[in-house]
Amino acid sequence: MSKPLILIIDDDQRLAAMVETYLAQNGLRVEHAGTAQAGLDRLAQAAPGNYAALILDLMLPDVDGLEVCRRLRAMPQPLRSLPVLMLTAKGDPLDRVIGLELGADDYLPKPFEPRELLARLRALLRRPTLADAGSAAAAEPALHFGRLEINPGARVVRVDGAERPMTAYQFDLLMAFAQRAGRVLSREQLLEALNGGTLEPFDRSIDVHVGRLRAIIEDDPKSPRRIITVRGAGYVFAKVQDA
Repeated sequence: MSKPLILIIDDDQRLAAMVETYLAQNGLRVEHAGTAQAGLDRLAQAAPGNYAALILDLMLPDVDGLEVCRRLRAMPQPLRSLPVLMLTAKGDPLDRVIGLELGADDYLPKPFEPRELLARLRALLRRPTLADAGSAAAAEPALHFGRLEINPGARVVRVDGAERPMTAYQFDLLMAFAQRAGRVLSREQLLEALNGGTLEPFDRSIDVHVGRLRAIIEDDPKSPRRIITVRGAGYVFAKVQDA
């Protein structure tokens, strides 16, 4: 079995070399692009499923990482669902939030410990790929919540029969809710269900992902009826939803 291939888009040559060496020592392959355009070209020219994940720097010399993320999420499958770990400058929480809103799956502030980068990357790689989903599509029955249908095997979500595309992280978050429908879940419980991680103080990444998920599955994201906020406690996924 070939080692997973990671693409890193970062203009910091020394950092990229360090990351490549460390990840290679831990069973991963890395390709490096020093500009946004070079990275986008590699993605566009790659064979389907060639890359397992993308490490994306926020600050790039030509186009910033937010725009790269936006363009990636507009590409056809399987690129559209490629897991993205965004690297951000420490002390820029707004940029992190915007990155998550544009489809990044996780973020890591610079400077970072290589072990933490590897741990977060492995958490992203553990999520099923589209190929995995295709082979398992018939194995798991669809979940129905009123007009919302979730197919765990094919990793497809539909509302009123129309598919609602989402990232792998968003699908996993929706499944975490659906499997615990009717229960109030704290941010910590949701993060634990997703990747076994822990929240840092004032970390609101789960809130951002919930907001993105609402924009995909709710009729009116500003007045959600599927994922409901429980003030001071977290969120609850409605067990009984509108027919």
